[in-house]
Amino acid sequence: MVFSSHLFIFYFLPLVVSGYYLLLFANTSTTTRHLFLTIAGMVFYGWWNPWFVLLMLGTTTLDYNLGRMIVNADKWAEKWGTKADAQRRKKLAVILSVTSNLAALAFFKYTAFAVGSLQTISNMLHMGTVPLPEFLSNIILPAGISFYIFQSLSYCVDLYRGDAKPAESFIDFTCFVSLFPHLVAGPIVRYRIIAEQMRHRVHTVEGFALGLTRFSFGLGKKILLADPMGAIADQAFGAGVGSLTGLTAWVGIIAYALQIYLDFSAYSDMAIGLARLLGFYFIENFNSPYKSVSITDFWRRWHISLSTFLRDYLYIPLGGNRVSNKRTYINLMLTMLIGGLWHGASWNFVIWGGIHGAMLSIERMMGKDSLYARLFTPIKVVLTFFILLITWVFFRAENLEVATRYLAVMFGFASQNAVAPLLEAEILRGWNMLQLTICMAGVWLLPNTQTILHRFFLWKALLGLLLFVAAVAMLFARGHSPFLYFQF
Repeated sequence: MVFSSHLFIFYFLPLVVSGYYLLLFANTSTTTRHLFLTIAGMVFYGWWNPWFVLLMLGTTTLDYNLGRMIVNADKWAEKWGTKADAQRRKKLAVILSVTSNLAALAFFKYTAFAVGSLQTISNMLHMGTVPLPEFLSNIILPAGISFYIFQSLSYCVDLYRGDAKPAESFIDFTCFVSLFPHLVAGPIVRYRIIAEQMRHRVHTVEGFALGLTRFSFGLGKKILLADPMGAIADQAFGAGVGSLTGLTAWVGIIAYALQIYLDFSAYSDMAIGLARLLGFYFIENFNSPYKSVSITDFWRRWHISLSTFLRDYLYIPLGGNRVSNKRTYINLMLTMLIGGLWHGASWNFVIWGGIHGAMLSIERMMGKDSLYARLFTPIKVVLTFFILLITWVFFRAENLEVATRYLAVMFGFASQNAVAPLLEAEILRGWNMLQLTICMAGVWLLPNTQTILHRFFLWKALLGLLLFVAAVAMLFARGHSPFLYFQF
């Protein structure tokens, strides 16, 4: 089930919100309301494939019990062992959590990639096809597994570090993991951040109104802006060999850059708005990333919940910048390479992460007083966006061959056939260019959604209602409208 569907908007959401507030007004216990939200989350997640609910329940149950093992280790040691035994018990629990979660993620997300790479290497060495079980090539990737695995795993790590309080009950923890606003595509919410909200939340009319308005803004951004950009990008990247001109290739990748930002930030807007309806406050996930003056600045603004997760659970444990310069650059590269692989099992994502890691290292080498740092801000924004466009080619292309061919067209190193001018005329038609201009103006000239909706005013609600009506009308005309980040 997706937010941008009539099933969610007109059936699931009204039923869940109505049921939740009936329980709230009936003065039921927090546990009862969390059980209701847990069931709703399971229905939401299992709508496509009910079997995947069992996987989520399995990882959730394991992490909850390993968390209890960490929390109760000292009490156990008082009765059965020593303080050293308690520490070993905690370490065993967190190791089991990390390895089991990453093993599940690796099996479902990377097995097919590993099998394909093995077969490629075997063919390169003229060893023929390696016989492997057929099921290894037919594994279905559960939606949102990367998100809920990270959220569940971070709970045990934070308990081990002493950075979080334990969940009061299994229902509370399961509710946290399966909470439908953030379940499938984030933001990546850590238990320690909303632990107090799990115990006590304040529900206000203003908060509810802001939540509905934020959801409507996100829906409008997705349907009215992101989807048209996706149509342009799909035309460009779907063109056959020789069918693109340099101009259409540049327009196509700019459209994709706008699509992926507008689409993913729209999901985050909708998730944050839905959470507000239920009394939760989620962290912001985007902060005008295309206004960045460097790649370092970009990662402070883009997918903030992921970048901070990688920083706290990977980069800093590797040593961060507290080690030598050489080791710091290695840590940056490793973090971004793993970040690239988190997005998908493909060499394209490895290259995407590698470019970002290299740029982060180069910017760190240059320092804050470099010649680049003294450039006029708009020039730095343009240069940063140019680099991002190159990386987005690898992110969007189906494989490495398509990516290199597309880049060759962008920089004038590829021939064109007779179809190229016709496709250029189709992509550059007036309506497409008007939509592209509107999206670019919105991205660079308007403030963030969270800035606009920092406080509630009636005109904002009316604008949200207008966007909602327009988006729903367009949704019924176009049909299914999935989010890009569901595949990650």
